[in-house]
Amino acid sequence: MSSVSTLSYFKTTGLAVRAEGLEKSYRTAAEEIHALKGVDFELKPGQAIAIMGPSGCGKTTLMNLLGGVDRPTKGKILIEGRDLAKASERELERYRLLQVGFVFQLFNLIPSMTALENLELPLMVAGSNESERMERIRGLLTLVGLEAKSHKRPGELSGGEQQRVAVALALANDPALILADEPTGNLDSSNASMIAALLRSLATDYGKTVLMVSHDPKVVNEFPIVFSMRDGRFNNN
Repeated sequence: MSSVSTLSYFKTTGLAVRAEGLEKSYRTAAEEIHALKGVDFELKPGQAIAIMGPSGCGKTTLMNLLGGVDRPTKGKILIEGRDLAKASERELERYRLLQVGFVFQLFNLIPSMTALENLELPLMVAGSNESERMERIRGLLTLVGLEAKSHKRPGELSGGEQQRVAVALALANDPALILADEPTGNLDSSNASMIAALLRSLATDYGKTVLMVSHDPKVVNEFPIVFSMRDGRFNNN
């Protein structure tokens, strides 16, 4: 992996995030599902926090709310003191593009595009010029140890390599908040540990705010702070 100086263009440090009385309910034809039941939660700039819990406990719902993908039924999501739940759709789009980096279990790479081209796409959407894009892409690929495979398509990369490209993709626009939802679910133990360590280093080395959710104890133990979640609540509360 690269040294800190490789990503000298990282200017943005972490966000202060706070959830207060966060609830989320979904109604189906048969019942109302309470995915989150009054969650209070805080993330500080430069922190790396993992949330562990079984499938269906509310982890992904929480990530979607913090990432501005969904809105809560009740409660507040304070981003640097501003309530995300009250943001307009346009404000949420900008928040997702410029302030949040998402890493998922599925790599979400475009199969027909090379690693370099996958990384270039969000930079083009954000309006950066070509020389700036290429500088960032080289730095990101070096960070994840794939500078020699920039012209490989996803199908030519291993699962671990694809997930490293996905991490680089999440970092393309220098986000302050990194949200990783089961990012190691499709990886072997060696690659899973590598990805978890890489995500943790984004907080320790670059000051990002990093939140990872997983059901794997070995993966979450890579993080200095671990919360346990069950049935829509934190067991630590």
